[in-house]
Amino acid sequence: MTDNQPPEPQSGPAPFGSNPPERMQQLPMPGYSSLGQHQQQHFAPQGGQQQLGQPGQHPSGGSAYPQFAAPGTHQGASPGPNWPFGPQQQPVAPTPGKPKRMGLAIVAATALLVGAAGGVGAAAVYSATNDTGASPSVTAPLNGNQAAPASAPDGSVQNAAAKVLGSVVKIAVATQQGAATGSGIVISKDGLIVTNNHVVAGAAGQGAKLTVILNDGRTVPATVKGLDPLTDLAVIHADATDLTPATLGSSGKLAVGQGVVAIGSPFGLQSTVTSGIVSALNRPVTSGDEEQSSTTVFPAIQTDAAINPGNSGGALIDLAGQVVGINSAIKTAGGSGQSAGGNIGLGFAIPIDQAKPIIDELVAKGKATHARLGVSVGDAQSSDGLVNGATLREVTPGGAGNKAGLQAGDVVTAVDGKAIASGDALVAAVRSHRPGDQVKVTITRAGKSQDVTATLGSDDGKPTG
Repeated sequence: MTDNQPPEPQSGPAPFGSNPPERMQQLPMPGYSSLGQHQQQHFAPQGGQQQLGQPGQHPSGGSAYPQFAAPGTHQGASPGPNWPFGPQQQPVAPTPGKPKRMGLAIVAATALLVGAAGGVGAAAVYSATNDTGASPSVTAPLNGNQAAPASAPDGSVQNAAAKVLGSVVKIAVATQQGAATGSGIVISKDGLIVTNNHVVAGAAGQGAKLTVILNDGRTVPATVKGLDPLTDLAVIHADATDLTPATLGSSGKLAVGQGVVAIGSPFGLQSTVTSGIVSALNRPVTSGDEEQSSTTVFPAIQTDAAINPGNSGGALIDLAGQVVGINSAIKTAGGSGQSAGGNIGLGFAIPIDQAKPIIDELVAKGKATHARLGVSVGDAQSSDGLVNGATLREVTPGGAGNKAGLQAGDVVTAVDGKAIASGDALVAAVRSHRPGDQVKVTITRAGKSQDVTATLGSDDGKPTG
């Protein structure tokens, strides 16, 4: 996947002496040339393939649709090898002697979901794997004289996958700069599909073509319905009226150690199923493009299910066959600027509970609103040099934080009783809420701990304003 997010304005000085949070890189969308790769930490378990041309650009939304957020299922299949963009280029070898970097040295204080960007920090860059190597001769499973599948018991990976495979499609984007593919989840019978913003970013350019490959072999044109770079979500509309929507579950019921299944098109290999467990919850993931300074932070579901470029926008499901997350980024062993990398057991998905309201707004209005606290933040450091909380650098006059009594210099240590370990953690915590929600913020001021209640404001659909 090529996950690019528009830059969020940063406000306030950079966090002092703090180790920046890890940056995850969006998965590149396989099928693109050397373009389309991003030095971002995009959490795309079934991430996208290399992006086309300029990453992070996306077409605007389309006509309004009714809110869906309801159960359903559907799938898609690739018509043939290297479709539709022909042979892929061979990957370019990294420059000899250039050391790989596992992290960025840049740290910037940002306003969390309130005006300025939220807790942008540099750390291990999740490099996206280029899918420009030799393609397999077959990109979709062959249907020959195969034995009938064995019946699968409830709660098995096989049973869960069977319920959702038909609702996960392959998405192809072609531009003048190149071509790439990612994944998407069908959410309505009449063609609405949710995916990652970075997967369809290139579809906004002149002469770009957006296509959906269904599991039955059909390829249908699609248009962008709505985009939200801040949460890395997008909704597109495929020209079809007989799709099977996936059933959307609840990410709030997930537990660490619980079995999950990832479905998507890694490296263009449609209808690929991998399994693993939830290895962590509410993981603050900073995803962004090092070169374009575009970042986003979200509280991710971490999983060890194999996720690779091309999986972006695909489904992370529980063993009941319900979508609990949207695969968006991975951490790889490749350093900054390197194309090497792939699954190392650290994939990240956007929780479906937080995605649902954004998707509803994208369907209805083509854009989405986000909660704002009205502060700029940085990492707080303890006397031993360890990051310990989020320091408020600035508090916007008239903003939610200001109205709650927060002051510059306060150190936030918890939100609603959940520990806040860094600036990014505070950003992620705020982004897990909706405008108008009340949150209890625990702060340390002048060496004393106290709680304040804040009613979160809204960015009115202007996340960078």
